[in-house]
Amino acid sequence: MEAQEDLQVDLKPETLLEMYWLMVLSRRLDERTWVLHRQGKIAFHISSIGHEAAQVGAAMALRRGQDWVVPYYRDLAMMLALGFTPKEFMLGVMGKKGEPNSGARQMPSHWSIRRLNIVSHSSVVATQAPHASGIALAIKMRGDDAVVLTSIGEGSTAQGEWYEAVNWAAIHRLPVVFMVENNLYAISVRQERQMAVEQVADKAAGLGLPGVTVDGLDAPVVHRAITEAVSRARSGGGPTIVETMVHRMTPHSSDDDDRSYRTREELEALKAQDPLHLQRDKLMDMGVLSQDAEREVQERAKREVEEAVDFATRAPYPEVSEASYPVYAEDRIDD
Repeated sequence: MEAQEDLQVDLKPETLLEMYWLMVLSRRLDERTWVLHRQGKIAFHISSIGHEAAQVGAAMALRRGQDWVVPYYRDLAMMLALGFTPKEFMLGVMGKKGEPNSGARQMPSHWSIRRLNIVSHSSVVATQAPHASGIALAIKMRGDDAVVLTSIGEGSTAQGEWYEAVNWAAIHRLPVVFMVENNLYAISVRQERQMAVEQVADKAAGLGLPGVTVDGLDAPVVHRAITEAVSRARSGGGPTIVETMVHRMTPHSSDDDDRSYRTREELEALKAQDPLHLQRDKLMDMGVLSQDAEREVQERAKREVEEAVDFATRAPYPEVSEASYPVYAEDRIDD
């Protein structure tokens, strides 16, 4: 991983505070969702805890609402940074009527928000990468001033779809950024059993595009790397692989028991490098965040999360008749 200087000073205080707020909101929403699962109130959850800094830093490097994003299931913090709301998220995990991703037809965290240019992805990993390259090709053909960001876990970079997408984008110099959130585990498989190279970014050399590895626990560092990659893509320079080194501080999902493949000592070591705490401490050292402001941020996050839970709890479930529409087209006969 390349050495990175402290980039906090490159961003305005209000931007740093927005980043921290989004990280806190994502964390509290995530933690509350785990509780709902343990209470039997939802069926499934897949967490972004430990990934928040990378996701927020990346999202804020985009022209939000103009650029396109094809994410993966662990991108809650990124979605919030792009404009997805806690209420919309809770509608999704509870499968309630009006959830914007699929009308409560898909699993939770399969993001698809038309107003934000966020495109749905499949549960089959790596399939979002060809979609991203396809969207980038359309942008190039139309001459639009936009780029595409797609994110993925490091394990998915062993899939053929990812290689095909990156190769195609490199050949045609497409305006797309391939962001890899490397938490060292493809569910239960450690990185050294997934790939022979030391870093995912090393794969870029054989595909003909730049690849960089950065500290994914530092939002401004990721923001800088994605900003540079986006600028390159937008100016016609082609794609970049940006590998962000992050921590997965939870099991793979609510259906996983990570005690079977990693020790509690390893997990405790990760918690000592919690990106939320690292960002908070840096902002306090800089004088950007005070103790009073920190309490206000925490109280605001708690309030918004509880409002979202209450809103989704009271929302109705979809009607059974809605299950197949608009999944399947309907023949309509005009009177």
